[in-house]
Amino acid sequence: MKKYKLKNLNIFLFTLLILMYLEIVFRLLTKGAVFNISLLYVFLYSVFTTLLICFFATWGSNRVNKGIYYVTLFVITCIFVLQLCIFKMFGFYFDLSLLSATDQVMSFTGDALKLIFKNLLGILLLFLPFIGLLIFHRKFVIDKQDGKGHIGFLSSCIIIYMIFIGSLYLNGNEINSARELYFQVSNHELNIRKFGVLNAFRIDIKRTVFGFEGKLNITDDDVNQDVDENGDKDVNQDDSDEENNEEKPEYEYNRLDIDFASLIAKESDSTIRMMHEYFQKETGTLQNEYTNYFKDKNLILFMAEGFNEIAVRQDITPTLYRLVNSGFKFNNFYTPSISSTIGGEFQELTGLVAASGFLPFWKSGENAYPFGIATSFQKMGYQTYAYHNHTYTFQNRNKYLASLGFDHYLGCRNGLEKRINCNRWPESDVEMIEGTVTDYLGKDEPFMVYYVTVSGHGDYTFSSNAMASKHRNDVAGLNYSEKPLAYLAAQIELDQALELLIEKLTESGELEDTVIALVGDHYPYYLSLDEVNELASYEKDSVVEINRSNFILWNSEMETITVDKVGSQIDVLPTIYNLFGVEYDSRLIIGKDILSTEPGVAIFANSSWVSDQGTYYASSGEFVSRDGISVDSDYVRKMNNIVSNKILLSRYIMQYDYYRRVLGE
Repeated sequence: MKKYKLKNLNIFLFTLLILMYLEIVFRLLTKGAVFNISLLYVFLYSVFTTLLICFFATWGSNRVNKGIYYVTLFVITCIFVLQLCIFKMFGFYFDLSLLSATDQVMSFTGDALKLIFKNLLGILLLFLPFIGLLIFHRKFVIDKQDGKGHIGFLSSCIIIYMIFIGSLYLNGNEINSARELYFQVSNHELNIRKFGVLNAFRIDIKRTVFGFEGKLNITDDDVNQDVDENGDKDVNQDDSDEENNEEKPEYEYNRLDIDFASLIAKESDSTIRMMHEYFQKETGTLQNEYTNYFKDKNLILFMAEGFNEIAVRQDITPTLYRLVNSGFKFNNFYTPSISSTIGGEFQELTGLVAASGFLPFWKSGENAYPFGIATSFQKMGYQTYAYHNHTYTFQNRNKYLASLGFDHYLGCRNGLEKRINCNRWPESDVEMIEGTVTDYLGKDEPFMVYYVTVSGHGDYTFSSNAMASKHRNDVAGLNYSEKPLAYLAAQIELDQALELLIEKLTESGELEDTVIALVGDHYPYYLSLDEVNELASYEKDSVVEINRSNFILWNSEMETITVDKVGSQIDVLPTIYNLFGVEYDSRLIIGKDILSTEPGVAIFANSSWVSDQGTYYASSGEFVSRDGISVDSDYVRKMNNIVSNKILLSRYIMQYDYYRRVLGE
């Protein structure tokens, strides 16, 4: 049979066709836009990559060249498959910073076969060109090229790369433009959408190896609105108050006395100096009518695994329903899914966005957190406790909780296994409450307790999930498919744990003096979007609304207070601090007190956001205003600047151990 020799032009066209096939099929499988200007960037970089492959795979004999060529295409295809599977599982893309989450990665290895089987069609489509090469490999010959051919490949590479760089300026200074993403902004998801999988992977490697410094854009639009000559926000009475001679109370700012001018004068590092300048211009949030609202009360704070608003039902989770719809009732709260559970916990406990690169600094436990929740409450005379009904060292939780001041932390394998059954998956939230309440109830000192639950964890099947199986009969009459049913069944365990906690607080006479706060770590990503929408009261999208959830902040003696302002996990800490009268500096926490006058915003993994005025989708650049609200043409630009700065500052606070620099130990 005649063999077909892949000469210069042929090998180039053949390889380019394969790379473009992979990029387009990937976009179709992940529901990304195909035919827009990003396809130009993808095409140009695919040409560049093709020329490099041709350059390196044509130096030796046919056998050597084919070996290099096949291995290269196999690795490239695996990169696409990895991104597909991670996206289908978590709703975000893999980047090298996630290698720091080794425990998280290993915990999903048992689900790898299920994930592959679930996405088998997509994986086969991506591997189709490589499979074709294997089948017909005997028909192809890749000859050694002469020096002129290699010079042609290399010089063409340089020319195409220069054309690619020039093309980045086609959409100029648009929000999240190609030029900004390539040179100034770290946004892995948008890089994939804008430049393609291969180029985004290369950018990720480069920035991981050589580092990447984004650029803060400090403007008055960002850090101050309605600021007077003294740097304070305008809190003048409105016209109706003036007419009625009603005086508003004078509120102070939640901030400390920090001499930023001195810090700026002494700082030699340009990034740190830029941060000082940013926070110097920031005013922070004003105290308000809810400052000290929970002063001297006990606090029990939960991070609830997989908890989402779709789990709140009066019929099967009545305690959750009661707590969500009384106390402070937050109508526009989100739990953005960033880096899975550890990202959600980081946001809840620090008030910072889980920006790319935070993981190694967070997991080391070596950064200083002067506003750490346990440290802050200990200063006010509280006894502090933390519990987790899974392995206590998972994701180095023992280290980062210690850095926040928790010196009493129990989990499975360091003592909690003596009180609960740690030998099933997932473990019981009810057993965790039952086994720990005697540590802090009935004591003389006030207490602050932090629980990390696990009963709501996936996979959501009745055969593999102990908590779903336990409550299977409780959901038997509901008309949903298996996974949504199993999810609801697993969340019943959390509901009953809260019911038990309230019973124990009542028995000890401490319910009236205790606040229960609860937030989820992320939406239940073991469910598909269609399965989430089976349980939802409206059609959710896969970027923003799938993350809409509840923030429970409840005391048995308070009236129900409805809050319509937008909030998210990063706002939990400053909101609690203001309510309990904790002394802290609201300028240095990126999240803000939801009950303050500060405008609300929730930030998502790809820099999409929701504000009190509407929703911005970063991938498409579309802004959808809330009903009846109109904004000026510059509003989206200003908000994108604010969001970009919040993300970058969160990263720098961790990367440079900024709190230690400003406040010492």
